[in-house]
Amino acid sequence: MRRLHHRIFKLNDLIEAIDGEVRQVTAELGYHRSINDDAQRDAAVGNYIDREEAGLTSADVRRFERALDRLAEKRRSLAAKRDHLLTRLSD
Repeated sequence: MRRLHHRIFKLNDLIEAIDGEVRQVTAELGYHRSINDDAQRDAAVGNYIDREEAGLTSADVRRFERALDRLAEKRRSLAAKRDHLLTRLSD
């Protein structure tokens, strides 16, 4: 039983760390979305440099969104493992 408890606590710690990383990535994503909004407006009325910059900022937003998706999937996986172990506790 002790080993099972240890594994559950370790999974909880990993989930908590992912939650912290999600908060950081979400804040970064908000920042990059704001920059991207400005770049897209500039590109609509600007020159080729503005359009190039808009493409780069758009790619940054997509990169951060993918990072959030990966973190969410990792969290779901860890939570499923933890939940499975919790059901074994009651046995």
